[in-house]
Amino acid sequence: MSGDSYLRSILQKYTVNVSAAEAAGNSIYPVIRQWGNSYLVKAEFSGSLAKGTGISIGTDADIFISVSSSTPGTLSALYNTLYNAVSQAGYPARKQNVSIGTTVNGYKIDLVPGRRQSQYGSDHSLYKNKTESWTQTNIATHIIHVKTSNRIEEIRLAKIWRQLHNLEFPSFYLEMAVIDSLKYSTIGDLSNNFLKVLEFFRDNLPSLRYVDPANTNNVISDDLNTSQKLAVASQARLSRNQQTWGGIVW
Repeated sequence: MSGDSYLRSILQKYTVNVSAAEAAGNSIYPVIRQWGNSYLVKAEFSGSLAKGTGISIGTDADIFISVSSSTPGTLSALYNTLYNAVSQAGYPARKQNVSIGTTVNGYKIDLVPGRRQSQYGSDHSLYKNKTESWTQTNIATHIIHVKTSNRIEEIRLAKIWRQLHNLEFPSFYLEMAVIDSLKYSTIGDLSNNFLKVLEFFRDNLPSLRYVDPANTNNVISDDLNTSQKLAVASQARLSRNQQTWGGIVW
């Protein structure tokens, strides 16, 4: 079996169950609708499901919840009232950074509430629970950045590799780094491209700075500290030195 064939068999093995995610999202939508009331603009899948980069291990279904720019109260109140609504509806609820994590029908879902910054725009303000601050982002910009990259297979492989090695590496940060690593590489040359990704992580990840394409004040690479970046680089070195694809991807 060629390297490309082996890697595509791995991608097939870890294909995400989109129908299960959609069913889980539909189940919790009434809670979102009641919470948002007349201020709810829309709630839709974002993250890996919208980008096509989902895998069956380690992928939560992100639902981005857009509320009107006229929604009253602070961003902290927006975040915490959503947490309360999920809990009171009988679902487990976890306060994460910009999301409320829950589980619906055995499927992990991250609910991300954001208030629009203008009446019609796509820029949103999100509460950051870890730092008790806020950030601006544009989920549509993130989705387009990844979907149009022609690197979906390599991104999914990198996510599988991340999960199998228990690495801390936020998804959008990973996606940006993979796209960057393959800037001048042939589309579809999967085995050679994935080796390039590992080499890039090994040689460059600890020192490179990535900025949110939707907000230049948001430094994506700050989501990992130095020791976490070095852990990714170290595992990339170990994986790249393996002699078989089974050893490289694991």
